[in-house]
Amino acid sequence: MLQIKKEGIIVRSTGLGFEKEGVLNPAIVADGNKVHVFYRAVAAGNYSSIGYAQLKGPVTLAKQYDKPVIFPQSDHENNGTEDPRIVKIEGTYYITYTAYDGVNALGALATSDNLETFDKLGLITPQIQFSEFKRLAESKKPLNEKYIRYNKRDSIRTKHLKQVFVWVKNVVFFPRRIGGKLWFMIRIKPDIQLVSVYELKDLTQEFWEDYFHHFDENIVMEPIHPHEVSYIGAGCPPIETDKGWLIIYHGVHDSPKGYIYTACAALLDINDPLKEIARLPYPMFFPEFDYELKGEVNNVCFPTGTALFGDTLYIYYGAADAKIACASVSLSALLKELLLNTTSHG
Repeated sequence: MLQIKKEGIIVRSTGLGFEKEGVLNPAIVADGNKVHVFYRAVAAGNYSSIGYAQLKGPVTLAKQYDKPVIFPQSDHENNGTEDPRIVKIEGTYYITYTAYDGVNALGALATSDNLETFDKLGLITPQIQFSEFKRLAESKKPLNEKYIRYNKRDSIRTKHLKQVFVWVKNVVFFPRRIGGKLWFMIRIKPDIQLVSVYELKDLTQEFWEDYFHHFDENIVMEPIHPHEVSYIGAGCPPIETDKGWLIIYHGVHDSPKGYIYTACAALLDINDPLKEIARLPYPMFFPEFDYELKGEVNNVCFPTGTALFGDTLYIYYGAADAKIACASVSLSALLKELLLNTTSHG
């Protein structure tokens, strides 16, 4: 079994209005001994923006801004900018986040050259109603019934005068092009899907119609173990290793206490990330301490960013949707353990 060290709480709410209800789910950029932390900050009424903190080394808080750095500005995000992730591709930082308009939660993108100013590019995931999603995705074979259970939402078409779309969240880019393409993970419950395009402008309506016609071919990971039986979702940006792409994701299972979110690990093929190589049959870590068990949402470890210091991988996560915590593990030991659990999925 892996040896995981819980480093404890790293960032707490300052108590200021924009993050009065909690801080969680950070995007992480390591730069030498400095770690940039872009996190979801929640105000009253579940209104989210993205705040900023900086660590000295992997776990010591050095500074924390008193205002958000990314916040709602458009109709599609007027109720929140949530759960950021960051990668650097060809000199540009790609910051993905969930844009929430009070009804729909969809993936959006901002870019930056300096992590100080941000250019919002808007939604990059499709706006598709459930009936259309089902029609296209079932053109070859029936959908897993979990897709219907989690996404049907009673087949309503409008709510609060807005169209109701299938939620497409947990948008996470790979940190480099593969085969000349940009790749990113998305999550339509209950699975993790992959998207690849040569350029972002290729994400047209026609692209998405074809994508959903071949939907089953784009599913990279499905829940297979008891700790993830309800659904899974992309977590941290993929880490390139000589064994494959290391994927730290969240797995969810239902219990008498409600859903329990755990941190999980898998390996994908370095040249064809649609191929799964290995997956741990147990969670890397799970809610066990008070700060993970009790919060805005109980029983949550939600990993969203990593930093590597030597052979030690630091995994940053939202704890009970209220605080930002960290756990650490030997990267080489994690890869060794994964390769003892190879799979034929994908």
